[in-house]
Amino acid sequence: MGMGSYPETTLAEAREKAVEARKLTKAGVDPLENLKQVKENLEAERLKQQSNKLTFKELSSAYIESQKSGWKSIKHAKQWENTLRCYADEVIGDLAPGAINTNHILEILTPIWTTKTETANRVRNRIELVLDAAKARGLRDGENPARWRGHLDKLLPKPSKVAAVNHHAALPWEQMPLFMGEVSRRPGTSFRAMEMTIMTAARTSEVLNAAWDEVDLEAEVWTIPADRMKANKEHRIPLTSQLKELLQKLPQVEGSAFLFPGMRKGRPLSNMAMMMSLRGMGYKNLTIHGFRSTFRDWAGENTSHPRDVCEQALAHTLSNHVEAAYRRGDLFSKRKRLMEDWHHYIYASAEKTGEST
Repeated sequence: MGMGSYPETTLAEAREKAVEARKLTKAGVDPLENLKQVKENLEAERLKQQSNKLTFKELSSAYIESQKSGWKSIKHAKQWENTLRCYADEVIGDLAPGAINTNHILEILTPIWTTKTETANRVRNRIELVLDAAKARGLRDGENPARWRGHLDKLLPKPSKVAAVNHHAALPWEQMPLFMGEVSRRPGTSFRAMEMTIMTAARTSEVLNAAWDEVDLEAEVWTIPADRMKANKEHRIPLTSQLKELLQKLPQVEGSAFLFPGMRKGRPLSNMAMMMSLRGMGYKNLTIHGFRSTFRDWAGENTSHPRDVCEQALAHTLSNHVEAAYRRGDLFSKRKRLMEDWHHYIYASAEKTGEST
């Protein structure tokens, strides 16, 4: 056991330390372990003193900064900042992490728990994560006052009990042929983007950010990279003859990598463009995302395609982890037959509908 470096530690001080170490040894205490514990106690005290100076607002900013590189987009970090600033900072923003208790959390959540349930639960979860990080850094101890299970679930009703799930308004699948006929006849980039969204059953962001280098017309596949997918996994979409025809007719704008370029140079079409076009058609109760539900309802109620194929077409993640672990392929050839049936239904039926009118 070292007693310290000379000349910082004098001979007399070293002898004194050695005597103390021998006394601990005779008492059955390991002097090295004792020294380690003393240092840990001093560090804990230092962190405790530091925690009284740091505020929740500062800690949440530090947490966001440390985590955002692993998040999908800058938008997600902004959502964190906005929700905490809007709902939490007024109550706990200037408090040290160790001073925050359950009453503070209830003061934040109670006014919005039944009126903005989804937002309230996000706020709760974000506060919980920030306080967990503070505890991991030794800046607080004890129960996390924002924890749901075993704590707030005894004080607040379950979110599912106070707010019905807000599903995206969807067009009944029986009405899709007539609707698609109307969309296909309307000119404009936003209608072509809407048409492709319906044809592929893809998410709005996946279509709007689609780039020409993702499309292989010869191999008849559109490959969406993992960083643009919700599940962070590459997704291949088969190109049917109808979808290839749509893509071949799209003008390629010089200087833009996007299938659907926006008004601003280097940017895709706005995510509101399709919604505004939908409103202009008089469908004020529908959403673009709801067309995925229309496709799923049609596939489930009007076809014999297996459930797995339909779910894979929507790029849904399997909730059964065992089943997910054994799924190796993406059912591409089966999904191509499914999408061919879908396109035949929405276009062939639309043509018949147009002829009869």
